[in-house]
Amino acid sequence: FGAIRVRCLFTPCHTSGHMCYFMWEDGSPDAPALFSGDTLFVGGCGKFFEGTAEQMYANLTQILGALPKETKVFCGHECTVRNLKFALKVEPENEMVKKKLAWAKQRDDEDLPTVPSTLQEEFLYNPFLRVTEEPLQKFTGKTDPVEVLRTLRTEKDNFKKPKERPNPQAMLAFDWGLFNPFLEKK
Repeated sequence: FGAIRVRCLFTPCHTSGHMCYFMWEDGSPDAPALFSGDTLFVGGCGKFFEGTAEQMYANLTQILGALPKETKVFCGHECTVRNLKFALKVEPENEMVKKKLAWAKQRDDEDLPTVPSTLQEEFLYNPFLRVTEEPLQKFTGKTDPVEVLRTLRTEKDNFKKPKERPNPQAMLAFDWGLFNPFLEKK
């Protein structure tokens, strides 16, 4: 096999100097790899800290979207379950979201990674890559893909995961006065 090749991809938005790295080996049967940092996550995309929805749209469609679909995606953070919970809120009828979320929860319960994904998979359940699809446009009330993306990002920024019930032992300890965060320690 030959040398590993690296293509540096300028993807400003999360930060003004953000880069992704696309890697492949000529003649290798292995799929190419994308190290996407904070641009693309499994089931999500990065916040627009120093950029705009227009920049992220170009990053996702013209730059990353142009890569081979079998490309493995290695993102900068493991936030798959949270991203897919948001995706399920956006597209409650999307069977691929349901399936991927169940898989991700199981992996998380077993302390196993949910990364990598592939670009092909991401286009099936990642709402930020599906901004031209009718369910996403219906959810956002927008038809322009950049506006759909902008609205999705705002919704995701304000998304709160459902509150989980405290475990019964903790509630008993609180009820019995064994735990009171307002008492001073002596």
